[in-house]
Amino acid sequence: MRLAIILALVAVEGLQAQQLPLPITDEQVIRLWGGAAPGALGTDDSDVPTLTVYLPRSIVAGTPAMIVFPGGGYRALASNHEGRQVANFLNSLGIAAFVLRYRLGPRYQHPIELGDAQRAIRMLRSHAADWSLDPDRIGVMGFSAGGHLAMTASTWFDSGNSRSDDIVERSGSRPDIAVLAYPVISMTEPWTHAGSKTNLLGPTPDPSLAQRLSGERAVRQDTPATFIFHTNEDSAVPAENSLYYFLALREAGVPAEMHVFEKGPHGVGLANDDPSLAPWSTLLANWLRGRGFISE
Repeated sequence: MRLAIILALVAVEGLQAQQLPLPITDEQVIRLWGGAAPGALGTDDSDVPTLTVYLPRSIVAGTPAMIVFPGGGYRALASNHEGRQVANFLNSLGIAAFVLRYRLGPRYQHPIELGDAQRAIRMLRSHAADWSLDPDRIGVMGFSAGGHLAMTASTWFDSGNSRSDDIVERSGSRPDIAVLAYPVISMTEPWTHAGSKTNLLGPTPDPSLAQRLSGERAVRQDTPATFIFHTNEDSAVPAENSLYYFLALREAGVPAEMHVFEKGPHGVGLANDDPSLAPWSTLLANWLRGRGFISE
């Protein structure tokens, strides 16, 4: 009888050990939810939001982390030049990078995309100790429509649900810093990106929701410090998106830095093949150091 009890206790302990988060490894893919994601319409890859892990050469306790949101008009994901390549650059700065595969329109619309982004932030913060991350240095970095998602995560957030049975949901969803590259910002102005708006909100969106999802109207005093990069020649997502968001940040007293380069089309990523644009990532690295997000 005593032996049976001991064996039962060992079995329970083994089950609990299996449920503990494993150490993260490079290129590991992590599902945001163990089962079906809230609002899932199927079981294909496109129905399953994930984080792909990219680690710096050395990772120690308190490593900063950045969640990368590739662009694609809320219809596709530019996961190479606005995902993997960006993650590798962040790794070179000592940052652990996590590329988010979020669900897309028109199959999925708001608030699904925001829910995926918030869950990713909560996931990193709740497992920070297990994954050697700093829970107070978790940033978001988005490109184009992914920039809109990063902006929305920076203006729509909460402190978590302390009563939730899900340990991830107990963590707050506010990012500690935000990086926006040629972002879609407005859902109401003539200079918005119409395709992103339609894919996120549908062909006849609620005007009040469109206003609340327009960054120039949504900035809060506790919106995180933000770095913005754009080009004046961008005709797909005009620079007015970044300009008006910067002004809203400035009015709210949120620390912000913006760089608008004269030349360059939309969707350049890190622009490593363009000597006139490539310095934007160096400017970003300097800003991250100045904010204390990475070490000197």
